Amino acid sequence: MMQLAPTPAMDEVTFRSDTVLSDVHLYTPNHRHLMVRLNSVGQPVFLSQFKLLWSRDSWTDSGAEGGDHQDAHTEKPPPAGTGSTGSPPGGGHRHEGFSAQAGADTASKEGAGAQLDEDGDLDVVRRPRATSDLHPAGPARDKVHPMILAQEEEDDMGDTREDSPHGIIKIEHTMATPLEDVGKQVWRGALLLADYILFRQDLFQGCTVLELGAGTGLVSIIAATMARTVYCTDVGADLLAMCQRNIALNSHLATTAGGIVKVKELDWLKDDLCADPEVPFSWSEEEISDLYDHTTILLAAEVFYDDDLTDAVFKTLSRLAHRLKNACTAILSVEKRLNFTLRHLDVTCEAYDHFRSCLHALEKLADSRLRFVVEPVEASFPQRLIYERIRQLELWKIIAEPIT
Repeated sequence: MMQLAPTPAMDEVTFRSDTVLSDVHLYTPNHRHLMVRLNSVGQPVFLSQFKLLWSRDSWTDSGAEGGDHQDAHTEKPPPAGTGSTGSPPGGGHRHEGFSAQAGADTASKEGAGAQLDEDGDLDVVRRPRATSDLHPAGPARDKVHPMILAQEEEDDMGDTREDSPHGIIKIEHTMATPLEDVGKQVWRGALLLADYILFRQDLFQGCTVLELGAGTGLVSIIAATMARTVYCTDVGADLLAMCQRNIALNSHLATTAGGIVKVKELDWLKDDLCADPEVPFSWSEEEISDLYDHTTILLAAEVFYDDDLTDAVFKTLSRLAHRLKNACTAILSVEKRLNFTLRHLDVTCEAYDHFRSCLHALEKLADSRLRFVVEPVEASFPQRLIYERIRQLELWKIIAEPIT
């Protein structure tokens, strides 16, 4: 008698030899994935929440330029006469001059036993922080931004606080897709680029942004919290519909900042934008004019995994840079994925190597109108999203400068 194999649960991820799964989803606990529907091609669609770590303290610690957050962490001096942690009566900020000798005198009055902690070790009197220390006279120490790998278990999906809607990003996505559908997942490179956008608000404030290969739309959602208009582009009606749903799920983020996100089709293998009104996610004449007249920032996250597509991306970047009215900057994120190949019998990273060769070719491109300056961006800025920022994650900046 033949025994049938048990049917897997609907929310269970099934791996096949022709599917890939993002590390973002692989290392996320199962209870944080909520299956919500099947898409038009029968793939399970999951809803995940990404917590934004943008408290007032973290904004100040980041050293981000852009102004308004600099005053968020300004502490008021404690009232006079409130104890040892405040200023002495009549002293204002005199506790800034608290010396080791003063600490020793205080300790001697309390007795030698007060200098020892409960284990018998010497309890050193520390100089209290003064409000004037927020701007020290000497050189500031380098800030250390720890890598955030995981969050506490109790901080799960059910912990969405109604009083803090701006702290959560909701993203619909699929898992374990074929290679042609990897845009339906969230990748670490997108989270790295989102971190950079949140760190460099001054660069994106009030500008027009075009994202290539937007996938789930996470990067565009973050950019819309600062930018005036974000054109979120990709190909495939099903993918663009998912992206549109994610924009709607997080519309409050862009609305608060006054930004607009428009989901549009942009095929890297075609020279012109689709302006056919019968085609979903096509461009209007007004949108095409706005794109070419005002765009100054181009974004692309984790789209460099196939050599032919990588070539198409760089051709698209060059074509757009020549058509845009203003000088533009492209910011690209990539993950250097190491693989053992039978052809080389060694660990290689062919997709990354091809990406670097394209960067080099673009920089050496002889042109009478533009020159392209390529420079890496050090990933030392603080994390605002929870993921593993491995050293293989890289950011690159391409600046298109007109030749005068």
